[in-house]
Amino acid sequence: MQSIPFIAWCLEHLNYWVITLLMAIESSFIPFPSEVVVPPAAYKAATTGELNVFLVVVCATIGALIGALVNYGLARYLGRPLVYRFAESRFGHMCLIDTGKVENAERYFDEHGALGTFFGRLVPAVRQLISIPAGLARMSLGRFVFYTTLGAGIWNSILAGMGWYIGHYYSGQLDEKVAQYNGELKIAMIVLGAVVVLYLIYKGMKK
Repeated sequence: MQSIPFIAWCLEHLNYWVITLLMAIESSFIPFPSEVVVPPAAYKAATTGELNVFLVVVCATIGALIGALVNYGLARYLGRPLVYRFAESRFGHMCLIDTGKVENAERYFDEHGALGTFFGRLVPAVRQLISIPAGLARMSLGRFVFYTTLGAGIWNSILAGMGWYIGHYYSGQLDEKVAQYNGELKIAMIVLGAVVVLYLIYKGMKK
């Protein structure tokens, strides 16, 4: 089967270790969407049998917890001034973090308390940053791990369910369409990648 580069890479190289690593990156302050990790892994589980969809969810959740612990630990031990200084730095902007987003995550955490760590994992634009106010508030590590694992597990189960469903019921049609428009998809992926890189550079330069 011919495919666009990223899909081909996913189907060939995605294993439990790679899933854990990519999800740890996704859950930290580095901008990387979980939607491009878990659904392809579940798709691979449904179509090749090389992966188990339940272990995909487990590894993705472990990775998400690792990344969240990084944010939690940095916020807890560096403190608010350094967190906000990072948010206003060029590198922080390249990571799509700014003062407004950190303040929004803090506000969300203040409104929902410890449960905000759970609900925040299900909310776009808050999911990656909710660990920061938890660390700033010195939330107990045990509660943080529990709520983060629960929220991340539900989110990853939803994504895995989507990927498995498509792979189980529509893999033939999807493979056919990908092969049919292989050239156009490659160009689109290259253009999209270039746009993302240029946008991150722009965000970093516009301080």
